[in-house]
Amino acid sequence: MAFEDRLHASLGLYMQAPEWVRALGGRVYRAVPQRVRLGARHGSFLSDAQAQPQDIRWEHIAARLEASLHAAAAVPAHADQARHLLNLRSDPLQRLRELPLMSKAAIKADLSAHLHPHFDAAQRLPMFTGGSTAEPMSFYLHRHVSRSKESAYLRHIEHSLLGASPSDWALSLRGRTVARAGAPGERLWATEPIKRHLLFSSDHLEPRFMPAYVKALERLRPPLIHAFPSALYPLARWLDRNPAPAWTDHVKGVLLTSENVYDFQMALLRRVFPRARIVTHYGHSERVLMAVATGAEARAEFFPLYGLPELVDAQGRVIDEPGVLGEIVGTSFDNHVMPFLRYRTGDMGVWAEAPQYGGATKGTTRFVMQRIEGRCQEFVVCADHRLVSITTLGAAHFHELSQVDRIQFEQQRPGRVTLKVVTAHGLSAADKLRMAAAVRDKTQGGCEVDVQEVAVIERTAHGKQRMLIQHLDLDHYLGAAITPEREDALIVRHEALAA
Repeated sequence: MAFEDRLHASLGLYMQAPEWVRALGGRVYRAVPQRVRLGARHGSFLSDAQAQPQDIRWEHIAARLEASLHAAAAVPAHADQARHLLNLRSDPLQRLRELPLMSKAAIKADLSAHLHPHFDAAQRLPMFTGGSTAEPMSFYLHRHVSRSKESAYLRHIEHSLLGASPSDWALSLRGRTVARAGAPGERLWATEPIKRHLLFSSDHLEPRFMPAYVKALERLRPPLIHAFPSALYPLARWLDRNPAPAWTDHVKGVLLTSENVYDFQMALLRRVFPRARIVTHYGHSERVLMAVATGAEARAEFFPLYGLPELVDAQGRVIDEPGVLGEIVGTSFDNHVMPFLRYRTGDMGVWAEAPQYGGATKGTTRFVMQRIEGRCQEFVVCADHRLVSITTLGAAHFHELSQVDRIQFEQQRPGRVTLKVVTAHGLSAADKLRMAAAVRDKTQGGCEVDVQEVAVIERTAHGKQRMLIQHLDLDHYLGAAITPEREDALIVRHEALAA
């Protein structure tokens, strides 16, 4: 087993060890040669991640895709169709699109049928994904390859996009539980020296713990932040009211992962961390696709040599034109133990106006999305059966939001949404009416809104906050979904009529 895999296998025991043991482990880890620590292919994966768009040609991508098709030809679930496609001389993208979509349900029904028979158990890395998805499942990564690849791309993001140096420590707010945190005389954080992470408890984000949080952060001054947006937001709200420039002005990079980032959250983070580069990361446990969004825009740029993205409609037909909402489908590169071909991620997105990576563009293959709209279940259903993304509702701007610690939407029937609000100061009846009106306007009058004050909004077992609890089956509605472009056009038309 490679050093990196042994590290992951023993990480639970490592984090339970005394801090001096963890510190020693960190020094030993950094003394091990990088090729041993991170895998033999880490260097080539890092070069792929660092490749400039103008230097990436379609031929580079086609070679990775061809290798995935060859691996799939040996996998029982794909064998008959993939073998036939290998005999064709057409472009690999055209051949790929002749394959059916691959679903979580099919993998769960027969996992062994999706495994390459020529790789033994020692080359398979068993994994499990649950998270916020409705369909948890087991799957396999390519040992010594998949994690090394992901690590290389994340290092590129940290160093090239966030300006991090190898010696920098990062505040980590990603759902980790810190043993004994909150007990009298105990710290709210622990160190993880191997990754240089300061693991702050995500279970103690209430105002009464914030002074202790900030005091520790002012002393430690980590220049980087890795966080779920919903975990960083309450800390940022506290800092907005109780500035701590000794730390916040020192932060140079923020990496937001695993959740949608809403406009009101991003606006606050930019205000609280004025000198930080903020990057939103898109990826998943299956390591099929990876994308980042940087700058003021929410455009998500996929790494072309990591995996191939597609968009499909509710009937599984390919969407190549911009501005049309569809489900993100991905084909993995390099994981030949269990190739993911045309894998339905359950996430929704909209292509940007122009294809990116001109040299890498084949036909209408695209690598930039105007916005990733979240998972299929993260849409509300209007009375007229339109779908509106929870990202769109999160962009509803109203003054009362400055009083709110957390929000969550819930829907039981079309055309009506409950907005749950946690606030320390309470909302007046007028506040609730204005909030309801703001959200209703964002749906173009499609949803009536009930605002409810609640004491707490529970997180998932992984420390994430679900922004929407959706009880409706959306399969019947996807064909009528509203896109950001369509919504903007409706807003312009509405404002013109009002004027």
